[in-house]
Amino acid sequence: MKLCELEGDYCIWKLNPSQPIPESIYESRFYGINKTPTELSIVSESKYLVKEKAVKFETGWKALYVEGSLDLSLTGILNSITEPLAQHKINIFAVSTFDTDYVLVKKEKWDLACQVLSQAGFDVESTVC
Repeated sequence: MKLCELEGDYCIWKLNPSQPIPESIYESRFYGINKTPTELSIVSESKYLVKEKAVKFETGWKALYVEGSLDLSLTGILNSITEPLAQHKINIFAVSTFDTDYVLVKKEKWDLACQVLSQAGFDVESTVC
């Protein structure tokens, strides 16, 4: 399975669930928006972070994604990525879409994460695919 780098520098931020989604988010090449009764979480390129609206935020993330389209009936894909990372104490933030999975890793752990995933049998493209 091939993992590719998603170009960009990413952040994860939290808003109150009643807050409107900042319009700038829609300009990010990749963004994820999740709303629950207790929070509104956004993943976006760091340059679109609106710090004054964020309750909490964390910058300094890079992203990998599984190349291609994954059938929704497949199981264990995300686990096969996260398990070797967890064994090496590499924390992640995962985002799934209809087609594939994205795993965000802190920049300072990026090289180690790519090495660990390669050793786990993944074809890792640590440059943008």
